Amino acid sequence: MLKQGLQQSQLQKLSPQQIQFIKLLQLNSVDILQRIDQELIENPALLRSGDEDAAPSENPEDLKDNQETDTASEDLSVEDFLADESFDVKEYVNDEYDPEGFHLSDEGDEEKKERPLTESNSFHEELQEQFNAIAESEKELTIGTQVIGTLDDDGYLRRPLEAIINDLAFSLNIETNLEEMKKVLAKIQGLDPAGIGATNLQECLLIQLKRKDQKLKTVQLAIRILEDYFDDFTKKHYEKLVKVLKINETELKECITLITKLNPKPGEAIDNSATQYITPDFLLIDQDGKLSISLNSRNAPDLRISRSYLETLKGYDEAKNPTREQKETVQFIKQKLDSARWFIDSIRQRHQTLLLTMNAILNYQKSFFEEGDETRLKPMILKDIAEKTGLDISTISRVANSKYIQTDFGVFPLKFFFSEGISTDEGEEVSSREVKKILKDAIEAEDKARPLPDEKLMDILKEKGYNIARRTVAKYREQMNIPVARLRKEI
Repeated sequence: MLKQGLQQSQLQKLSPQQIQFIKLLQLNSVDILQRIDQELIENPALLRSGDEDAAPSENPEDLKDNQETDTASEDLSVEDFLADESFDVKEYVNDEYDPEGFHLSDEGDEEKKERPLTESNSFHEELQEQFNAIAESEKELTIGTQVIGTLDDDGYLRRPLEAIINDLAFSLNIETNLEEMKKVLAKIQGLDPAGIGATNLQECLLIQLKRKDQKLKTVQLAIRILEDYFDDFTKKHYEKLVKVLKINETELKECITLITKLNPKPGEAIDNSATQYITPDFLLIDQDGKLSISLNSRNAPDLRISRSYLETLKGYDEAKNPTREQKETVQFIKQKLDSARWFIDSIRQRHQTLLLTMNAILNYQKSFFEEGDETRLKPMILKDIAEKTGLDISTISRVANSKYIQTDFGVFPLKFFFSEGISTDEGEEVSSREVKKILKDAIEAEDKARPLPDEKLMDILKEKGYNIARRTVAKYREQMNIPVARLRKEI
């Protein structure tokens, strides 16, 4: 049975301006520049500082004429727009949004340097050029191209040859067999760098070893180890290898040194993509011991409102009997100016929020920023900064995401300063980063022939006053990407 009824509920809805601000807040300095460029393309009423004051290449009236709208509804919207008493042209030409009245950057006069981009080929293209020179037939070239295109970014062939045979049959109508595929793959594995086209790590290392002088005893032993005792080698069962190969520890050490110098990811050796630089979002400035934060605004251009759009509005304001075309143009301009104003406000609010949050982090972790000693970091979670700034935890999270600060001690991600707390025997709460630093130092100083197990590392921490369980030691070790003691063993 259907019924009609009233229901009252409270819903939290974000305005389009709030959604825009949230999206801009989580972008780093590189992404925000791309976002600003996109907005400049989409909104002709928004200009960079330094652009000519003349109207954009497209006349606002021409842009309006290109829009497909219904005449009746357009007439109504224009009339409603003009009848709206809240609309005041003067609010669009006030000082705050005047072409010379608003600048994002305090560093606008500084020289802005751009890094040149290098033109490069991917390693797939490099391999294809090599294979083109040795392919014996059109069919072999097509098969080789298919195999090269199947290689992953590390240079491995993860897809079975049988599956590639099916791909060639269905997509290119080329019939081939396993023997022919293996012949083509062997040619690809002969390309540079050595190891390309391997199906697994063992094969990758063997391909590289077999290109060396196999008359050398060390090379012969290394090949035998990888072919017959790969499992024992990866698990570092060195005593067993010495026994079964009937060699001494010095000879085994030479083989291990040779193998560890091989490249496990040959695809990266010819990855000529342009170097990616970290662009810091914040700069730490030390002036005679007084620390301050500067936002790296050079990555975000100064923005302003188009003078030609404002002058068009002024012309409407001065017109006693505006024509229909003027009315329609004013509606279009009002929409673009609103969008530009909201965007500028969102960028400004983003700058203020970033500085507010980073200054709170600076005050909280002042000991670290003064000395650069990682052990001076205090336990700090998102909630701590949220309480100091009065912002929501989700806002702090967006600020900390993918942002970096440049200091005299290096460039650090903002997430570096957030860590959980651990209580010492004296009841003092310290950062988990301090414990990780002690663990790292202990592991680096250990005897590599007898690496320290987690139980011994736990004892070392207890001696220093950190009462931590073995499983916590293992968790911190794994977070630092340090393997277990058995895998850290060296001869």
